[in-house]
Amino acid sequence: MEKMKKSLLVQHIIKPYWKTLAIALFAVVIAGLAELLEPWPIKIVIDYVIGSKHLPSWLANYVFAFFNNDKTGILNFALFVALSVATLGGLMSYVEKSLTIKAGQWIMLDLRQKLYNHLQKLSLSYFDQAKTGDLLSRVTNDIDSVQSFVTSALLGMVINIFMLIGMIGIMSYLNWHFTLIALSITPLLFFQVYRLTRSIKKASREVRKKESDIISLVQEAISSIRIVKAFARENYEVERLRKETEESIRLTLLARSLKARLSPTVDIIIALGTCIVLWYGAGLVLRSNFSAGDLIIFLLYLRMMYKPMRELSKMIDTTSKAQIALERIIEIMKIENQIPENPNAIAVEKVKGEIEFKNIHFSYDQNQLVLKDINFNIKPGQFVAFVGPTGSGKSTIISLIPRFYDPLCGKILIDEKDTKDYTTDSLRNQVSFVLQDPYLFHAPIWQNIAYGKPNATCEDIRRAAKLANATEFIEKMPKGFDTIIGERGVTLSCGQRQRLAIARAIIRDAPILILDEPTSGLDAASEEVVLDALARLMEGRTTIVIAHRLSTIKQADNIFVLNQGEIVESGTHEELLAQNKLYTHLYEIQNQEEEIEKTYKGLYSINKKEEVVHV
Repeated sequence: MEKMKKSLLVQHIIKPYWKTLAIALFAVVIAGLAELLEPWPIKIVIDYVIGSKHLPSWLANYVFAFFNNDKTGILNFALFVALSVATLGGLMSYVEKSLTIKAGQWIMLDLRQKLYNHLQKLSLSYFDQAKTGDLLSRVTNDIDSVQSFVTSALLGMVINIFMLIGMIGIMSYLNWHFTLIALSITPLLFFQVYRLTRSIKKASREVRKKESDIISLVQEAISSIRIVKAFARENYEVERLRKETEESIRLTLLARSLKARLSPTVDIIIALGTCIVLWYGAGLVLRSNFSAGDLIIFLLYLRMMYKPMRELSKMIDTTSKAQIALERIIEIMKIENQIPENPNAIAVEKVKGEIEFKNIHFSYDQNQLVLKDINFNIKPGQFVAFVGPTGSGKSTIISLIPRFYDPLCGKILIDEKDTKDYTTDSLRNQVSFVLQDPYLFHAPIWQNIAYGKPNATCEDIRRAAKLANATEFIEKMPKGFDTIIGERGVTLSCGQRQRLAIARAIIRDAPILILDEPTSGLDAASEEVVLDALARLMEGRTTIVIAHRLSTIKQADNIFVLNQGEIVESGTHEELLAQNKLYTHLYEIQNQEEEIEKTYKGLYSINKKEEVVHV
């Protein structure tokens, strides 16, 4: 089954370029025929110019029709043939290389796009477990290995096999007994090649896995560089990389050692075969059963025959790398999306915004339930909030609405229709997000805002920025909306990042808005600006808020209190306080924290005033 999938993938990728590869194959066959003809001018010179033998009548009629009827004419003919054969072979070799390189580049592009497209379609549950560095390695290094195989080994193997068959056929025509003796070493040769190839392939697989681990380690350390520096762990990270690299070196040296054994093993066996042929061939010449020209051409063919054997053994490295790379690519390609799309799903243009959860149960690992029997209904345009202790399931609920995950059982309805009956893209177009940690790209500010609406105009972008209270700080930047911001928005403050995220949500203009602790980590001034922008964003939309500061959701139409994956309370702010349960407890704790914070700030302010007076 695995081989069948691999074969189908190869066929699918190569099929669009079969014409190019067919022309390249034709060129490589012609080049091979030219190479097969290379020894014959030497035989003509030795037997019919230097020696006393006469040209066969069929050849003499052809040669003497264009050249002098003497040995000089025969020599000139031999030189002409040698030059023509070399020119034809060189030209065809150039055509083959040009076409295979071109095909290899386009095959690399198609394969990379196919793999990347498949990755983009996979559900978040896959990425929760996958290592980023390993995925990067598969999209880059593994694709390059396949391209290298197509460029340098695919047709190379074809021509070498063609040459072997052709030379064995010609040698058998000259003397089949002699050919059998020359081929007597072949079983030993292929046994050694097969034995070493298996070890090389296994070692190469280990090397590739370790390379992926190193990329993952580096990617993780660089993406977390602020944490690394905050805890002064630079030396620790360097040491981690050194250990992984040393292990990679050990595995690479083992693989290289196996590869290094292959070439001399082949050379020794070929040398043995050459000695046997020389011993037997010299005896035939001495007994006048073989001409000197026949022996020389036989030895030349023998040498040429061993060359493709040697080349095939060298191609084992490229082939094994490509095979391992293809296995790793197929490993990703055969992973099915855990959020399958219903074949009869409809594309919805715009929903009203009613959301209903019916008997929802959910688990990330199939072992422990994260949500248990969740039921609620949100009317269009309502402002609702989810609160509760850390790990109670708040973020999981908002992840289920756009189908980032599917529940184990139960139904999620939007406008009284199961979310599974909508196409995934059209469903997600109904939702805008403003998250606690808004991800911004290393790109111009306008491009980050327009990410929510790719076809947005300049006026749309400026309007969204204005409504999000972002215009003020954008226009102070050196290039305004064209200013490039750092990866993840590290060159901006928390408040500025949140305002850009709000602008991105505004420009999307989706009927459902999800806010995941959008004011967490902001100072009082930034929070006020962000809340003002959020108030404009929430107008006329079904808004779901995951709240950390309960003071920000006092005006919510309904508040759902979660604990250990269950909704334990619901109601307005006043109704929940009157119940005197978990919400009241959370609210009182937060009030105490805010009072302590105010007291601390007051003391800090008094101390500063006293310092000024003293001075």
